[in-house]
Amino acid sequence: MKNLVLFCVVASIVLVECNSQPAKNNTPSHGEMMAKASRSEKNGWIVVHLEGSPYVMGYQHGYLLASEIMDLRTTLRVVNEQATKKTTEFFREESYRLLWPGVPAEYRDEIGGIVAGVNTKLGSDTIDIKDLVAMNASLEMAGYYVPWLDNQEKPMPPEHCSAFAATGSWTADNKIVMAHNNWSEYAIGQRWNIILDMVPEQGHRMVMDALPGYIHSGDDFNINSAGLIVTETTISAFKGFDTIGVAEFVRARKAIQYASSIDEWAAIMIDGNNGGYANDWLIGDNKTGEIARLELGLKNHFLERTTDGVFTGANYPVNEKLLKEETSFDPTDKNTSANMRKLRWEELMRGHKGKIDVESAKLFMADHYDMNRGTENPGRFSLCGHIDLESIGKNEISWEGAFFHAGAVQAKATDSRLADSLQFWAIMGHPCGKSFSAKAFLDAHPEYAFEKEVLRDMPGQQWMLTEPITKQ
Repeated sequence: MKNLVLFCVVASIVLVECNSQPAKNNTPSHGEMMAKASRSEKNGWIVVHLEGSPYVMGYQHGYLLASEIMDLRTTLRVVNEQATKKTTEFFREESYRLLWPGVPAEYRDEIGGIVAGVNTKLGSDTIDIKDLVAMNASLEMAGYYVPWLDNQEKPMPPEHCSAFAATGSWTADNKIVMAHNNWSEYAIGQRWNIILDMVPEQGHRMVMDALPGYIHSGDDFNINSAGLIVTETTISAFKGFDTIGVAEFVRARKAIQYASSIDEWAAIMIDGNNGGYANDWLIGDNKTGEIARLELGLKNHFLERTTDGVFTGANYPVNEKLLKEETSFDPTDKNTSANMRKLRWEELMRGHKGKIDVESAKLFMADHYDMNRGTENPGRFSLCGHIDLESIGKNEISWEGAFFHAGAVQAKATDSRLADSLQFWAIMGHPCGKSFSAKAFLDAHPEYAFEKEVLRDMPGQQWMLTEPITKQ
């Protein structure tokens, strides 16, 4: 009888182990997993094609971008520890504790695949699940959770980006035009040079720009094979976080992978919203020509839509209720970048009504007009931001120091015709093409020497058109 009991216990353990891990003889070989993956480089961009099951796509991602992922992990450690005074271990543990329980099995498998791919390529266990969760959650944890946790009276998550969407009589062909430039710390933005072309087993094919190791875009420029085009800009001076909500990086990825309409996309983003990385989202449906703006706070959300109009974003709250209840933003302050860029957007849209196309979108992304000073001046008030040129800093957000090394680090633009083939124009570095020298900057501003090992040059680049993709 004792032997029978022992046998049953052992058999049960084996059964559990078999159910929790794939059998080795069913695990695809390295060659099989990499068969449909590819990597190419052009104009500062790294274009990666991923295809297969969640684990296989993750493995391809980790293997093809292993060195870039490890480099980003180091950079995030330097930037986040300096900005928040929290350790890397804090972000690893808190991101995993708060957000991992709400990550669906599909994305858990993909993240696990990224870890396996990196470690296989580098030949050692150099990265783990907690690293990848912390990296994917870096925007919402550093900018939203930490201020909430520290009970900051006026939290100042950094502004990210300038963007617009137009359709109907506002564009040259009466169809959608959308563009976005990414404002970021240069050390991070210089690494925001991945273009992911993803063909999952379930859901839609997706193309997006991203940081290495991200299962989502992060700055959120996405096109899917169901005809959706999506981007966003953050809401300035936002406060609030729900520790039991679903991670923004999960919702953003799920929405672009599975939604086929504006309503479906918005519903996924709203469901389980944790308030992390609160944005004004711009969404276009290429099937109908309709565009929308979803302003998504924690307590409030508002969806506007039109088939003949324009929506712009420059980090200003739109709805009065959200502004008053969830931000400390002052819409009357003329020394606030978001307010001045809002005025510039209004001027540009009025002046180009009926003529907006992808070429004018590129010019908008590179625009240097300063509404505060009434002149051409690349700096904190221009749509193409150059905060490193500003002696007064950008003190309405967390990039407070004079000559802080942040601003527009890349840009993307598309229209209905291009989006139909999952294509867009992209430029790495300042959208205006102006270069940035890390050595010259650090020599002039030694107070930022803490980033010496991670700050890179941003050479001037030219716009690049991505390859056409046949929808699957």
